[in-house]
Amino acid sequence: MNGELLLAQSEYNPNRLLDSLIERFHLKNDAALSRALEVTPPVISKIRHNKLPIGASLLIRMHEFSEMSIAELRSLMGDRRGQYRISDKHPNIQKQQHH
Repeated sequence: MNGELLLAQSEYNPNRLLDSLIERFHLKNDAALSRALEVTPPVISKIRHNKLPIGASLLIRMHEFSEMSIAELRSLMGDRRGQYRISDKHPNIQKQQHH
């Protein structure tokens, strides 16, 4: 691994985002956050223990719940990428390119 990738991984911390949402909305705990986001408590637990990344659908739920921008939410969890990339290996992407 190169140094830049290691640095990016060391800065990524989804707990910062989860804790910020709990604090900002005066929620009692992760269970209350899971109810607010309409996900099961194990989803939040798996994110906390780095077993599951925060995916696009959950990020959108967080945006809708909090009215914070996607960029702000990503920044809170340490995601500093300029934008997400869609793989050109996805079958629907290839089909669209050929039309």
